[in-house]
Amino acid sequence: QAQLLESGGGLVQAGGSLRLSCVASGRTFSSYAMGWFRQAPGKEREFIAGISRTGGGTYYADFMKGRFIISRDNAKNTVYLQMNDLKPEDTAVYYCARAVGPGLPTTVGGYDSWGQGTQVTVSS
Repeated sequence: QAQLLESGGGLVQAGGSLRLSCVASGRTFSSYAMGWFRQAPGKEREFIAGISRTGGGTYYADFMKGRFIISRDNAKNTVYLQMNDLKPEDTAVYYCARAVGPGLPTTVGGYDSWGQGTQVTVSS
């Protein structure tokens, strides 16, 4: 399994933006699709976005409504999540994860390595 380390979370006012980063260890980062999830207190972990191995394909959960953008830089072993127009309901711990196989899975079971998470808090 890969070691994944998220950063970039914090406290932001509603309407603000944050950019999350996730750095992966190892030399095989470009061989895997990656994804971002989030989990709010008392709720299940939910899929946000996924990106293919090359970055040429992306997929988003419907609730994103164009506010979030996933990207990756394989030279830096890093996947990003740009979050714009943040809302209080976006408050959660955000996780990056490595996909098990091909395609862009949207469920927790489709990923086998997870970071420790980074807290995002949006104030109203």
